[in-house]
Amino acid sequence: MSGLIDRNTAGVYIISATPFDEAGEIDYASTDRLIEFYLGHGVHGVTILGMMGEAPKLSADEAAVFARHVLGRIAGRVPVIVGVSGAGLENMARLTGIMMDAGAAGVMVAPPGLATEDRVLEYYGQLCQRLGRQVPVCFQDYPQATGVHVSVATILAMTREMPQVVMLKHEDGSGLGKLSKVREGSGTADTPRLSILVGNGGLYLPMELARGADGAMTGFAYPEMLVGVVERHRAGSTDEAEDMFDAYLPLVRYEQQPGIGLAIRKEVLRRRGVIACARTRAPGPSLSPADADELTRLMTRLEVRLGQATR
Repeated sequence: MSGLIDRNTAGVYIISATPFDEAGEIDYASTDRLIEFYLGHGVHGVTILGMMGEAPKLSADEAAVFARHVLGRIAGRVPVIVGVSGAGLENMARLTGIMMDAGAAGVMVAPPGLATEDRVLEYYGQLCQRLGRQVPVCFQDYPQATGVHVSVATILAMTREMPQVVMLKHEDGSGLGKLSKVREGSGTADTPRLSILVGNGGLYLPMELARGADGAMTGFAYPEMLVGVVERHRAGSTDEAEDMFDAYLPLVRYEQQPGIGLAIRKEVLRRRGVIACARTRAPGPSLSPADADELTRLMTRLEVRLGQATR
């Protein structure tokens, strides 16, 4: 059984894409293949309806149906975290109730456009009260997308004051030092431990693991790399972990381009035979012919490099 996320949750929680067909409707056949693809590569959990899952482009009904479908497909094999960020607490509480009843392991919430850190603490206090003590919460710290910058002190205060906030999704773009300070400041006599999973496409993964991260929560289209790096690092084989990471780094970097990163990720998944269509829902990015040619070269070079490594 998968259970709920907690302060010691670790591993790779893959951020799932949301597949669409050529008409822009959710493609459930591709969704099923995608879930089996992720699980087949050994991920420890799945996160759905995140920003890179195009959650803001889904209607409330679509989001609920899609999430129920994924939760039913996974059926307790690994934990599933559901992104429920939204404009109103009542809508978020309603979606959270549906998701937890369907078997979710917790919810992820990014702060809305709040001007001060006092308001961030106030908001999450109200959120936790509204969701109920039985719902574990992952705090998504992603200022590049939200515009909300949250200090280490505020994250630690949230950890102390709100027992439901058990996990940090750390993806502050220049935040290795911040990660170290959160890890050092939690798990102390007065501040509970906080599970830390990292994003940013895995761009800094080996360094973040060395700084105390428990794993990754991102959607890089080669989940086998994320799992391999995390498991090698756990086993103490840090050089092997970094060697594996280095082989994939050109594609990690390419996928992290602002603006078209999601289109690249979906195109890689399409080329790997996982989803039928790489379309993003409008308004969304698409690849130019030059982009497609660059991606072909990078994927070909990776295949050659991995082939050489196995000889």
